[in-house]
Amino acid sequence: MPQISLYVDEQTLNEVSKSAKAENISISNWVRLKIKKSLNNEWSEEFKSLIGSIADETFIEPSDVDFAKDIKRETLK
Repeated sequence: MPQISLYVDEQTLNEVSKSAKAENISISNWVRLKIKKSLNNEWSEEFKSLIGSIADETFIEPSDVDFAKDIKRETLK
């Protein structure tokens, strides 16, 4: 199997190590899974399950949004 060498700072290594340990897998396997997931262009099932879940009267359909007005409002703050 091909190998990749990664150079990361201590804080990143510690976070990766903790995450891998929490998932009970090796650091190498954890990184491999994260790389595979980032290369996958599909939405996760968890994300797909959120479709249509907003039942709020303040929700505005994207076609009704005036982005130019919203941007001006944000820059005035």
